[in-house]
Amino acid sequence: MNGHMAVSLMLAAGGLCSASRLGGQGKTLDPASLEVFNRTATSMKDGTRSGVHLSASADNGVAYLKGVELGNGTIELDIRGKDVQGQSFVGVAFHGVDDTTYDAVYLRPFNFKTDDSVRHKHAVQYVSHPSYPWQKLRAEHPGEYEQPVTPAPDPNGWFHVRVVVASPKVSVFVADATEPSLVVSQLSHRAKGRVGLWVGNGSDGDFANLKIVPKE
Repeated sequence: MNGHMAVSLMLAAGGLCSASRLGGQGKTLDPASLEVFNRTATSMKDGTRSGVHLSASADNGVAYLKGVELGNGTIELDIRGKDVQGQSFVGVAFHGVDDTTYDAVYLRPFNFKTDDSVRHKHAVQYVSHPSYPWQKLRAEHPGEYEQPVTPAPDPNGWFHVRVVVASPKVSVFVADATEPSLVVSQLSHRAKGRVGLWVGNGSDGDFANLKIVPKE
């Protein structure tokens, strides 16, 4: 490894390989590798995927990866929510400080294939808590911080998400799309911070195959 502190982190069958800004340290993929707020994390396995399940609860929940920070870079992972309206908000937090201060990108699987044209436009969302929750962004900047996902994945199945953080730009790619589903300008002024799995109010979710690659 050269002087650029490259960080590669893979949540895959068997374990979590991670590196912090102080150097590389191997970690096992289990709930003990997460600092969890307002949720319970349990190990899950589905076919070839091994990962983490976050339980449902009122309000938002985040599970930060211990010892991991990210400035600019790429976050990739597989996520599974469900096709239940208002009960499946699943994604990732980044540039996090604590359980209430972070940027996040999340998906609403129940809006992936809905026939409701308005809801269909609300499939992928960027927020910056606590100053810019989705309600404020939708009211003041309609259509800017949330977009549809095309082509739409199975709302009850696994889908792949790639978040590219190149401050101030954040781009979100879903499934095998070559074009981003969402491109926004970051609303926080944090240059780096913690990375975590994220679920919204009343939601649970499954997460696997996480890879984090900082920009050198």
